[in-house]
Amino acid sequence: MNKFDPTKLQTKFDNTSEGWLVQIYSGDRRLLWVLDSSHAWTFLLGGGFGLLLAVGWFNLANYSPSRTYTTYEPATTPPEMWID
Repeated sequence: MNKFDPTKLQTKFDNTSEGWLVQIYSGDRRLLWVLDSSHAWTFLLGGGFGLLLAVGWFNLANYSPSRTYTTYEPATTPPEMWID
């Protein structure tokens, strides 16, 4: 009887070991810039986290109790000790 071998099973979405790389060269064949797939994912995760943090910060600052405007009322009792 044949046994199931999961190493032989490949799906069309099994490309986790493959990566991509973008390299930009100048006119004299010097490497100017490299974009790796891990760099792109890190940038997207950082941008998403920064956007989430900015929206949360804006909502917290917009609805904080310090934004309520109250009028100043002076104290009605005299101070306990007068200092000259």
